[in-house]
Amino acid sequence: MLLTAAERRRGISGGVLSLVAIALFVGIAVSALLLWDAPETQGQLFTAYTGRILQFTLWQAVLSTLFSVCLALPVALSLARRPHFIGRIWIVRLMALPMGLPVLIGALGLIGIWGRQGAVNSFLSTLGLEQPISIYGLTGILLAHVFFNLPLAARLFLVALERQPAEYWLLSSSLGMKPLSIFRFIEAPALIRVVPGIAGLIFMLCATSFTLVLILGGGPAATTLEVAIYQSLRFDFDPPRAIGLAVLQIAVTGLILAALAFLPAPDGTHVTAGRATRRFDGRTWGARLWDGSTILATTLFLVLPLASIFLAGIKADLWRLASSPAFLNAAYTSLSIALLSGLLAVSVALAIIHARIAIKDVRHPGIPARGLAAMLGATSSLVLLVPPVVIGTGWFLLLRPFGDVSRFAPALVAAINMLMALPFVMRVLEPAIEDHRRQTARLAASLGVTGFSRLRRIDLPFLIGPILTALSFAMALSLGDLGAVALFGSSELTTLPWLVYSRLSSYRTNDADGLALLLGMICLALTILGSLSRRKGYDG
Repeated sequence: MLLTAAERRRGISGGVLSLVAIALFVGIAVSALLLWDAPETQGQLFTAYTGRILQFTLWQAVLSTLFSVCLALPVALSLARRPHFIGRIWIVRLMALPMGLPVLIGALGLIGIWGRQGAVNSFLSTLGLEQPISIYGLTGILLAHVFFNLPLAARLFLVALERQPAEYWLLSSSLGMKPLSIFRFIEAPALIRVVPGIAGLIFMLCATSFTLVLILGGGPAATTLEVAIYQSLRFDFDPPRAIGLAVLQIAVTGLILAALAFLPAPDGTHVTAGRATRRFDGRTWGARLWDGSTILATTLFLVLPLASIFLAGIKADLWRLASSPAFLNAAYTSLSIALLSGLLAVSVALAIIHARIAIKDVRHPGIPARGLAAMLGATSSLVLLVPPVVIGTGWFLLLRPFGDVSRFAPALVAAINMLMALPFVMRVLEPAIEDHRRQTARLAASLGVTGFSRLRRIDLPFLIGPILTALSFAMALSLGDLGAVALFGSSELTTLPWLVYSRLSSYRTNDADGLALLLGMICLALTILGSLSRRKGYDG
């Protein structure tokens, strides 16, 4: 045991407090939904409308997953075969950008390329075709989901391929294996192990998509459960329908998470002779042309919407927009909420991590301790089971009898954004803390350095980098979020994403493009600061 009894008590107490706070926040929201006029709500569960919404939610998620995975496979195979492709490292880094890009900004970029007045339709119009592509409806939703999820799938597939031992490629060359045989015996087994998990993750993201469907759905015929919940409260104010849809949403996400738990996890453990991976296949001109075309087409697919955002944004009067009272107020509100949600996410994550460390430090933990550790591990994923729109709906209905809900909105949005950021913050902090403890815990215990002295002299100098990284990422996620503020956005509570959406809804697209560029620059600055903090923390 490397911790003192007092340190274990403090660690477990902090974890329990965080667990109780999150459980109460989510549980009260869900209870408010379940207890609100139950007979009338039950009548809304099984109607033609809810059935149609549920069917479209699952159908678009299936199609989005299918297209994302099928298109990502050749991209990953081409990148794996071309380790020396010009600019390959930047292309791989580019694939991480959509995952950190605010969804609203990505949607605007896609409209700029694929919309009615977009670059693609303008080009096709010169060929005599009149508006051949519509960005709205199912087509736009699928296109947007592929834009955000294809890079994610390609990166994960690429990791699986690069984990294959170097001896495989050496042996395939010595045996003179053809491309089809290489795919069958080397590449396909590596990909098959990770396809179910990647497909399940993308399906979950698409089934709970909100902002993309809200902007590109195009009407009742293309509406998912989360957007229908928002419309039922925001426009129709039909609480029973909203509650019925929320219950369906929880049931759907619960079933998806249960299915994901049974999917096989990727296996990256291989024993090699230690030689650097070198591939000998794909050296024919046909293979090079195919791989180069695939990589370049994917790069253009990702770069063009990003370039559209930049070009459309600089055409706007950025100085006028940046100095306007509306922007300044929205920026102040967004940054305040982002800072609060970021600090909450980091604090809760640290409490959960230290509680799990304290439980592991017990020599023979009993069943209650092991159960607490499991619950703490699942807490960060609770937002996947109960999406932000569902939590916001429960609190909206609960607080409405007390007057204007907008009075409580900033705190609610910050808390919901904290839950959204918690899984990402945990992924940044937990590995860093575990590595740090493996290196320093025994030495600190042998020297008797504990408490505040250990925190100041040993832990904080190393962990300040990962903490600042997690904080910046959490703030960037909160800044770009539209889902949590969608139910509460008003003249009293206007965040930057809500301001962009309101300008877009009123057809002031020039202002929306300029504001989107400003929002993107702020999020990018936070991300860069987080990356610098991580480098400083690990190097120093």
